[in-house]
Amino acid sequence: MTTLNLGVAVLSQDLQVRERDRDAVDATLAASGDAHAFERLYRRHVARVHSLARRMLGEAEPEDVTQEVFVRAWRKLGTFRGESAFGTWLHRLALNVILSHRESRGIERQRVVDSDAPIDLEPARAIRPELGVDFETALRRLPGGAREVFLLHDMEGYKHEEIAGLLDITVGTSKSQLHHARMALRRHLTHGTDN
Repeated sequence: MTTLNLGVAVLSQDLQVRERDRDAVDATLAASGDAHAFERLYRRHVARVHSLARRMLGEAEPEDVTQEVFVRAWRKLGTFRGESAFGTWLHRLALNVILSHRESRGIERQRVVDSDAPIDLEPARAIRPELGVDFETALRRLPGGAREVFLLHDMEGYKHEEIAGLLDITVGTSKSQLHHARMALRRHLTHGTDN
């Protein structure tokens, strides 16, 4: 058993290294104008970018924003220095495009949530074990500010200091929003319609 687990861990690390190497090669080729290399990068990363856009924007134009991210990536490939993985660089670019899109479209978001009431206003589905937990629905029901902080911190791995800088809020607000988001999600997912 231990050998199998070790083998799986080594295989997983090997795949990650090969993926980064492929990204680095394709990013270099694409920066020199190779459209096929850029298409390979697009295919490898489009699902993650789209998922981030959909989660950050809700159903408000995630496809258009995803395309905007890749158009901007094509134009800015010359700025990719390889100091980090291409996926990390693209993710940061995507986050900047998404936040800019929210700002330019005037999508209102509530920055501070003092209670979990907004999520409670929506009726929750009864959770049936055979269907699993409807996390995506619960996440969509969070107020915008709490959802953003939760996504950036718990799902994307940003630190509170980074989130504060990205969203132009204080570190304390980021921590508070994360706490409110977690409590609201926990209550919604635990209690279902029995609120």
